[in-house]
Amino acid sequence: MGSREKDLGSLKGAILIFMGIVVLTMKASVIEMFLVLLATGIHSNKDMTKKIKRPKLTVPQINCDVKAGKIINPEFVVKCPAGCQDPKYHVYGTDIYASYSSVCGAAIHSGVLDNSGGKILVRKVAGQSGYKGSYSNGVQSLSLPRWRESFIVSEGKPQRGVTYPSALTYSSSKSPAAKTDEATKAYQKPPVPGTTAQPVTLTQVTGATATGAAHASLPKPSPSAGSTSSSLRPQPVGLRSGELDLWATSTYTSGQNSPHADPGEMDLWKPGSVLLDAGFVPKEELSTRALEPLSQGDPNCKIDLSFVIDGSSSIGKRRFRIQKQFLADVAQALDIGPAGPLMGIVQYGDNPSAQFNLRTHMNSRDLRTAIEKITQRGGLSNAGRAISFVTKNFFSKANGNRGSAPNVAVVIVDGWPTDKVEEASRFARESGINIFFITVEGATENEKQYVVEPNFSHKAVCRTNGFYSLNVQSWFSLHKTVQALVKRVCDTDRLACSKTCLNSADIGFVIDGSSSVGTGNFRTVLQFVANLSKEFEISDIDTRIGAVQYTYEQRLEFGFDDYNTKSDILNAIKRVGYWSGGTSTGAAINYALEQLFKKSKPNKRKLMILITDGRSYDDVRIPAMVAHHKGVITYAIGVAWAAQDELEVIATHPAKDHSFFVDEFDNLYKFVPKVIQNICTEFNSQPRN
Repeated sequence: MGSREKDLGSLKGAILIFMGIVVLTMKASVIEMFLVLLATGIHSNKDMTKKIKRPKLTVPQINCDVKAGKIINPEFVVKCPAGCQDPKYHVYGTDIYASYSSVCGAAIHSGVLDNSGGKILVRKVAGQSGYKGSYSNGVQSLSLPRWRESFIVSEGKPQRGVTYPSALTYSSSKSPAAKTDEATKAYQKPPVPGTTAQPVTLTQVTGATATGAAHASLPKPSPSAGSTSSSLRPQPVGLRSGELDLWATSTYTSGQNSPHADPGEMDLWKPGSVLLDAGFVPKEELSTRALEPLSQGDPNCKIDLSFVIDGSSSIGKRRFRIQKQFLADVAQALDIGPAGPLMGIVQYGDNPSAQFNLRTHMNSRDLRTAIEKITQRGGLSNAGRAISFVTKNFFSKANGNRGSAPNVAVVIVDGWPTDKVEEASRFARESGINIFFITVEGATENEKQYVVEPNFSHKAVCRTNGFYSLNVQSWFSLHKTVQALVKRVCDTDRLACSKTCLNSADIGFVIDGSSSVGTGNFRTVLQFVANLSKEFEISDIDTRIGAVQYTYEQRLEFGFDDYNTKSDILNAIKRVGYWSGGTSTGAAINYALEQLFKKSKPNKRKLMILITDGRSYDDVRIPAMVAHHKGVITYAIGVAWAAQDELEVIATHPAKDHSFFVDEFDNLYKFVPKVIQNICTEFNSQPRN
């Protein structure tokens, strides 16, 4: 027993020694691991300290369409992409811009950036009244009565001591709940070289059809969807008919520098517009639409404009879409509104038809939407018939013609018309319509044998000085003419055909009040004067009327500036009292030149209409020569005992067109149409250059 117990004690001691060694070994390992972790932590902390000491500054990027008002930061540096010099990115103001403006568009307008993009510094300032539009650096800024906030842009060089945000804060940032909303779907725009692609969130509008999932993955139509119809015009083999095949594979990009345009797919597939048409709108637009200023239009371009577009079969579906995109771009650049330009569209093929008139759409956005819905008519290319339709039907008060705005018709033709345009255009010009002609892909030398009317555009336009004609070599380059066309149609001082024989003269009546006339016949003469005056468009900017009565002496009954409405003029004529006395016609002409026509406006035609019933007691030759020398067109109307030879001396050459003899006073009214006709014939015979 004693020996066994001794052995057991020795064994226990050995076990305890072994366990002690194990514990010591484990402690050493733990300590070693702890030291390794401590060293690693210190090293990592040093690296982090180094990174904190040298932070990397980042400049946030924005898209061309981002408005300053959507960014909350009061001062920031951003980078704009290339391609923001586009009319669709609206800019309001000059130097100081309303915050409803595109940030990058304003930077280009101010000259800080060019169309290649770059960094800019933006600083918010207080809102203003009277933002003035201007054209600068390829960007047309618009006018705005007032806005709650403004901003200015400068070169993107950070100022010392100022910290700029590396990420911008937007006023319509999404909440976490919005991100998980089943009604929202994200669409990633295809990236364009040199720009940063950013997702656009689309929110379904209440009442839209439940087709969101289907539209989110719409297949692209095949290129054959844009195939063209065969031309109905006679064509030489291997020319225009051969060129049509190119349109099946070619596409059109709507803007020369559009930042989101994929040149290979823009004409075939526009995912954004497909989704929007299905009842989806960008969420940002939903939150800001109520704040959008309703543009009253550009007051510096107050015109009534008709586009006469080619819908013939020869143009084909693809080119017709290019034409519609061109119209939409023009509508955007014009800034449509009741105080500025109004625009309607007539489409022609075999026969013309109004797509919508001047009063149908009163802003650019609605007009662009309507243009997208226009469908092609087909048929021939009867532009002459379309111009006649515009003259007779389009520019009426019922269709929105304002009277105070110049009438402009822009005719687009593919190649050449299939009917004649000269006579229809002459009637349009005489009606005060300024005709512009855009000829796209005009006839080649081999094709000219098929042209119905050579030099058709020259015969159609308002003036033949090149201002009213645009020749475009290819439908693909049509979009390059947008700014040139807008600049021309808005140059109202050069719209020569707005001035007609009825709205562009200062007319002075010189009335014989001698004793031989008598009271009753004098009232008949005044009625004749009133009947002539009724035919003219009377206002302070149109035709103005004045009157002088004479015997031996002369008196001014009323001057050009006294009355500027037709009713006031007619009432003033009724109030003229019969004077009675002798007949000094030569002195009356001199008096009218001094008291009436010396105050005539430089841009007015000066017309003197003299009415007498007898031979003058003084000489009329010298006063008549002075009148002619001063550019006064003189019409002489003699009644009863008037001397025919004196009438011919007084009248402007040729006398047969400017002098009239009436056998008795009661027949004066019969000569009203003839006098008006001769006035207008003389006016319209002026050279068109």
